[in-house]
Amino acid sequence: MRTTLDLPEPLLSAAMNVSHQTTKTGVIIEALDDLVRKSRIAGLKEFKGKVDLDLDLDSLRKRT
Repeated sequence: MRTTLDLPEPLLSAAMNVSHQTTKTGVIIEALDDLVRKSRIAGLKEFKGKVDLDLDLDSLRKRT
């Protein structure tokens, strides 16, 4: 999908340097992937301590 963006050049250049991306599109895709991943992780953190998993790791790993 084509989109026109007005991005600050210094910010985009810095993002390209730290991400080791060679294209502007690559930087934006990586940033969006990271944003979505962090949002999903934050959503999972809401369940911390609320889900009781009664698992026997030895049986799951077939170590009987």
